[in-house]
Amino acid sequence: MGRAFEYRRAAKEKRWDKMSKVFPKLAKAITVAAKEGGSDPTMNAKLRLAIANAKTQNMPKDNIDAAIKRASGKEGIFSEITYEGKANYGVLIFIECTTDNPTRTIANIKSYFNKTPGASVLTNGSIEFMFERKSVIEFETTQNKDDIELALIDYGLEELETAEDKENAYIAYGDYKDFGKLNEGFETLNIQVSKATLQRIPTSPIALTESQMQEIEKLLDKIEDDDDVQAVYTNIE
Repeated sequence: MGRAFEYRRAAKEKRWDKMSKVFPKLAKAITVAAKEGGSDPTMNAKLRLAIANAKTQNMPKDNIDAAIKRASGKEGIFSEITYEGKANYGVLIFIECTTDNPTRTIANIKSYFNKTPGASVLTNGSIEFMFERKSVIEFETTQNKDDIELALIDYGLEELETAEDKENAYIAYGDYKDFGKLNEGFETLNIQVSKATLQRIPTSPIALTESQMQEIEKLLDKIEDDDDVQAVYTNIE
Protein backbone atom coordinates (compact mmCIF):
# COMPACT_ATOMS: atom_id res chain seq x y z
CA MET A 1 0.00 0.00 0.00
CA GLY A 2 1.17 3.56 -0.63
CA ARG A 3 3.25 3.14 -3.75
CA ALA A 4 0.30 3.94 -6.01
CA PHE A 5 0.47 7.59 -5.06
CA GLU A 6 4.20 7.99 -4.36
CA TYR A 7 4.90 9.54 -7.78
CA ARG A 8 2.05 12.00 -7.45
CA ARG A 9 2.98 12.83 -3.87
CA ALA A 10 6.65 13.40 -4.75
CA ALA A 11 5.72 15.62 -7.67
CA LYS A 12 3.24 17.55 -5.56
CA GLU A 13 5.65 18.13 -2.68
CA LYS A 14 8.32 19.31 -5.10
CA ARG A 15 5.95 21.92 -6.49
CA TRP A 16 4.73 22.84 -3.02
CA ASP A 17 8.30 23.69 -2.09
CA LYS A 18 7.39 27.21 -3.16
CA MET A 19 6.58 28.91 0.16
CA SER A 20 4.17 31.34 -1.46
CA LYS A 21 1.91 28.37 -2.15
CA VAL A 22 2.47 25.98 0.72
CA PHE A 23 2.08 28.41 3.61
CA PRO A 24 -1.47 29.55 2.73
CA LYS A 25 -2.57 25.92 2.40
CA LEU A 26 -1.05 25.01 5.75
CA ALA A 27 -2.58 28.11 7.36
CA LYS A 28 -6.04 27.13 6.17
CA ALA A 29 -5.66 23.65 7.63
CA ILE A 30 -4.67 25.18 10.98
CA THR A 31 -7.56 27.66 10.93
CA VAL A 32 -10.11 24.97 10.13
CA ALA A 33 -8.77 22.73 12.89
CA ALA A 34 -8.90 25.58 15.42
CA LYS A 35 -12.40 26.51 14.30
CA GLU A 36 -13.63 22.95 14.77
CA GLY A 37 -11.99 22.01 18.06
CA GLY A 38 -10.70 25.13 19.76
CA SER A 39 -7.45 27.07 19.75
CA ASP A 40 -5.62 25.05 22.42
CA PRO A 41 -3.41 22.42 20.70
CA THR A 42 -3.15 20.38 23.91
CA MET A 43 -6.92 19.85 23.82
CA ASN A 44 -7.33 19.67 20.04
CA ALA A 45 -5.54 16.74 18.36
CA LYS A 46 -6.42 17.89 14.85
CA LEU A 47 -4.92 21.32 15.51
CA ARG A 48 -1.87 19.79 17.14
CA LEU A 49 -1.19 17.71 14.04
CA ALA A 50 -1.86 20.62 11.67
CA ILE A 51 0.72 22.66 13.56
CA ALA A 52 3.20 19.77 13.49
CA ASN A 53 2.75 19.41 9.73
CA ALA A 54 3.31 23.16 9.31
CA LYS A 55 6.50 23.04 11.33
CA THR A 56 7.91 20.28 9.12
CA GLN A 57 7.57 22.77 6.25
CA ASN A 58 9.41 25.45 8.30
CA MET A 59 6.33 27.64 8.63
CA PRO A 60 7.19 30.53 11.01
CA LYS A 61 5.55 30.60 14.45
CA ASP A 62 4.01 34.01 13.71
CA ASN A 63 2.20 32.53 10.70
CA ILE A 64 0.94 29.62 12.79
CA ASP A 65 -0.30 31.92 15.57
CA ALA A 66 -2.01 34.17 13.04
CA ALA A 67 -3.79 31.18 11.47
CA ILE A 68 -5.08 30.08 14.89
CA LYS A 69 -6.25 33.61 15.74
CA ARG A 70 -8.02 33.84 12.39
CA ALA A 71 -10.36 31.03 13.48
CA SER A 72 -12.10 33.35 15.95
CA GLY A 73 -12.97 35.97 13.33
CA LYS A 74 -15.24 36.18 10.31
CA GLU A 75 -12.33 35.49 8.00
CA GLY A 76 -11.95 32.13 9.72
CA ILE A 77 -15.16 30.84 8.13
CA PHE A 78 -13.97 28.16 5.72
CA SER A 79 -15.79 25.28 4.08
CA GLU A 80 -14.17 21.94 3.28
CA ILE A 81 -15.52 20.77 -0.07
CA THR A 82 -14.57 18.13 -2.62
CA TYR A 83 -14.77 17.88 -6.40
CA GLU A 84 -14.42 14.96 -8.76
CA GLY A 85 -13.33 14.82 -12.36
CA LYS A 86 -11.85 12.74 -15.14
CA ALA A 87 -9.23 13.20 -17.84
CA ASN A 88 -7.88 11.27 -20.81
CA TYR A 89 -6.52 7.70 -20.56
CA GLY A 90 -8.97 6.73 -17.79
CA VAL A 91 -7.49 9.13 -15.23
CA LEU A 92 -9.78 9.92 -12.29
CA ILE A 93 -9.16 13.00 -10.15
CA PHE A 94 -10.44 13.65 -6.63
CA ILE A 95 -9.90 17.17 -5.25
CA GLU A 96 -10.13 18.37 -1.64
CA CYS A 97 -10.51 22.12 -1.06
CA THR A 98 -10.74 24.52 1.85
CA THR A 99 -12.35 27.79 0.83
CA ASP A 100 -14.12 30.89 2.08
CA ASN A 101 -15.81 31.27 -1.31
CA PRO A 102 -17.14 28.01 -2.84
CA THR A 103 -18.49 29.89 -5.87
CA ARG A 104 -15.01 31.08 -6.74
CA THR A 105 -13.48 27.68 -6.11
CA ILE A 106 -15.82 25.67 -8.32
CA ALA A 107 -15.51 28.27 -11.09
CA ASN A 108 -11.72 27.88 -10.99
CA ILE A 109 -11.85 24.07 -10.88
CA LYS A 110 -14.27 23.93 -13.81
CA SER A 111 -12.08 26.27 -15.84
CA TYR A 112 -9.05 24.00 -15.42
CA PHE A 113 -11.01 21.00 -16.68
CA ASN A 114 -12.82 22.90 -19.46
CA LYS A 115 -9.52 24.16 -20.86
CA THR A 116 -8.10 20.62 -20.97
CA PRO A 117 -9.22 18.48 -23.96
CA GLY A 118 -10.89 15.27 -22.81
CA ALA A 119 -11.28 16.41 -19.20
CA SER A 120 -14.50 17.21 -17.34
CA VAL A 121 -15.89 17.75 -13.85
CA LEU A 122 -18.10 14.93 -12.58
CA THR A 123 -21.04 14.85 -10.20
CA ASN A 124 -19.87 14.32 -6.63
CA GLY A 125 -20.06 10.65 -5.69
CA SER A 126 -19.17 9.45 -9.18
CA ILE A 127 -15.67 8.22 -8.32
CA GLU A 128 -15.29 8.58 -4.56
CA PHE A 129 -15.94 4.86 -4.09
CA MET A 130 -12.86 4.10 -6.20
CA PHE A 131 -10.58 5.50 -3.49
CA GLU A 132 -9.95 4.17 0.01
CA ARG A 133 -9.70 6.89 2.63
CA LYS A 134 -6.82 6.12 4.94
CA SER A 135 -4.91 7.64 7.83
CA VAL A 136 -1.30 7.98 6.70
CA ILE A 137 1.30 8.79 9.34
CA GLU A 138 5.01 9.26 8.66
CA PHE A 139 7.59 9.05 11.43
CA GLU A 140 11.18 8.22 12.27
CA THR A 141 12.37 6.11 15.18
CA THR A 142 15.10 3.73 16.25
CA GLN A 143 12.59 1.59 18.14
CA ASN A 144 12.01 -1.95 16.93
CA LYS A 145 9.54 -2.04 14.04
CA ASP A 146 7.85 -5.25 15.17
CA ASP A 147 7.29 -3.85 18.66
CA ILE A 148 5.79 -0.67 17.24
CA GLU A 149 3.52 -2.62 14.93
CA LEU A 150 2.25 -4.83 17.74
CA ALA A 151 1.59 -1.87 20.03
CA LEU A 152 -0.24 0.19 17.39
CA ILE A 153 -2.64 -2.56 16.30
CA ASP A 154 -4.82 -1.70 19.29
CA TYR A 155 -4.97 1.89 18.02
CA GLY A 156 -6.15 0.99 14.52
CA LEU A 157 -2.93 0.25 12.66
CA GLU A 158 -3.54 -1.75 9.48
CA GLU A 159 -0.11 -1.74 7.89
CA LEU A 160 3.37 -0.44 8.65
CA GLU A 161 5.76 0.22 5.76
CA THR A 162 9.46 1.00 5.79
CA ALA A 163 10.13 4.22 3.89
CA GLU A 164 12.40 3.75 0.92
CA ASP A 165 14.16 7.11 0.98
CA LYS A 166 15.31 7.46 4.59
CA GLU A 167 16.83 5.27 7.29
CA ASN A 168 14.68 4.48 10.35
CA ALA A 169 11.68 6.07 8.63
CA TYR A 170 8.25 4.44 8.41
CA ILE A 171 4.75 5.00 7.11
CA ALA A 172 1.74 3.76 9.09
CA TYR A 173 -1.69 3.17 7.56
CA GLY A 174 -5.08 2.86 9.20
CA ASP A 175 -8.75 3.50 8.49
CA TYR A 176 -9.57 7.21 8.28
CA LYS A 177 -11.99 6.86 11.20
CA ASP A 178 -9.05 5.81 13.40
CA PHE A 179 -7.00 8.91 12.62
CA GLY A 180 -7.26 10.42 16.10
CA LYS A 181 -6.86 7.10 17.88
CA LEU A 182 -3.82 6.15 15.81
CA ASN A 183 -2.13 9.44 16.62
CA GLU A 184 -2.85 8.87 20.30
CA GLY A 185 -0.98 5.60 19.94
CA PHE A 186 2.12 7.43 18.76
CA GLU A 187 1.86 9.84 21.67
CA THR A 188 1.61 6.88 24.06
CA LEU A 189 4.75 5.36 22.53
CA ASN A 190 6.55 8.73 22.71
CA ILE A 191 7.19 8.64 18.97
CA GLN A 192 7.36 12.01 17.23
CA VAL A 193 5.16 12.08 14.12
CA SER A 194 6.69 13.99 11.20
CA LYS A 195 3.54 14.10 9.09
CA ALA A 196 -0.04 12.94 9.65
CA THR A 197 -2.66 13.18 6.91
CA LEU A 198 -5.81 11.61 5.54
CA GLN A 199 -5.14 10.22 2.06
CA ARG A 200 -7.37 8.81 -0.65
CA ILE A 201 -5.67 5.76 -2.15
CA PRO A 202 -6.97 4.35 -5.47
CA THR A 203 -8.34 0.82 -5.33
CA SER A 204 -7.52 0.15 -9.01
CA PRO A 205 -4.49 2.22 -10.03
CA ILE A 206 -3.62 2.55 -13.70
CA ALA A 207 -0.28 2.94 -15.48
CA LEU A 208 0.47 5.72 -17.97
CA THR A 209 3.24 6.18 -20.47
CA GLU A 210 5.69 9.02 -19.93
CA SER A 211 4.08 11.15 -22.64
CA GLN A 212 0.60 10.50 -21.25
CA MET A 213 1.79 11.42 -17.76
CA GLN A 214 3.28 14.68 -19.00
CA GLU A 215 -0.05 15.58 -20.59
CA ILE A 216 -2.02 14.83 -17.41
CA GLU A 217 0.53 16.68 -15.27
CA LYS A 218 -0.36 19.93 -17.01
CA LEU A 219 -3.92 19.69 -15.66
CA LEU A 220 -2.81 18.53 -12.23
CA ASP A 221 -0.34 21.41 -11.98
CA LYS A 222 -3.11 23.93 -12.58
CA ILE A 223 -5.36 22.33 -9.98
CA GLU A 224 -2.69 22.00 -7.29
CA ASP A 225 -1.50 25.57 -7.78
CA ASP A 226 -4.95 26.88 -6.81
CA ASP A 227 -4.81 28.40 -3.31
CA ASP A 228 -8.12 26.77 -2.33
CA VAL A 229 -6.93 23.25 -3.18
CA GLN A 230 -5.54 21.29 -0.24
CA ALA A 231 -4.96 17.90 -1.86
CA VAL A 232 -5.36 16.14 -5.22
CA TYR A 233 -5.62 12.37 -5.65
CA THR A 234 -5.64 10.31 -8.83
CA ASN A 235 -5.79 6.65 -9.79
CA ILE A 236 -2.37 6.84 -11.42
CA GLU A 237 0.23 4.34 -10.24
